[in-house]
Amino acid sequence: MLDSISIKLIKAPLNIIAARLHPYGITANQVTFTGFLIGCLAFPALITEHYFIALFFILLNRICDGVDGALARIQGITDAGGFLDISLDFLFYSLIPFGFVLANPEQNAIAGAFLIYAFIGTGSSFLAFAVMASKRGIENPVYRNKSLYYMSGLTEGTETIACFILFCIFPQHFAVIAYIFASACWFTTFTRIYGGFNTLK
Repeated sequence: MLDSISIKLIKAPLNIIAARLHPYGITANQVTFTGFLIGCLAFPALITEHYFIALFFILLNRICDGVDGALARIQGITDAGGFLDISLDFLFYSLIPFGFVLANPEQNAIAGAFLIYAFIGTGSSFLAFAVMASKRGIENPVYRNKSLYYMSGLTEGTETIACFILFCIFPQHFAVIAYIFASACWFTTFTRIYGGFNTLK
């Protein structure tokens, strides 16, 4: 819901970083993979309940996720790069609630599992429509520079990162936040399935 706004706000600084990296021969795919490895460092921090350290790695991961796109626009957007980016993004998104589950299984297990289940809904509906949109040559007027068709919804990348920030600041309320956000994810899933089906039909 907020991605179209947040992208406009962060576009300029990301472009500056990308312009500085490009002359050194750093590729978008290298930034994508490095960002994923950095994001994975949040996992042991979460398990050991060092939540602000985890938040640091989460934010670094998201910065890398923005920089790789800016670099790709300089170097040329590729299908391979888009595939790598979206695959590692979804793995990262699921890793964070899993870390909270392992940190406190007794309180967080069911809520964490419900959230990851909801991520399956948002992710599969997003990717399934992207495949069909590409097949039919349907373009998104909002995200023209993306390698995939970005289907909007109540919960997008911006809302997900906001949720992760709340998890790290208020870890004792993980279950409540997870249930609320998972419910919003299911709303996104159902609206995407409904809208996508009728668009393709």
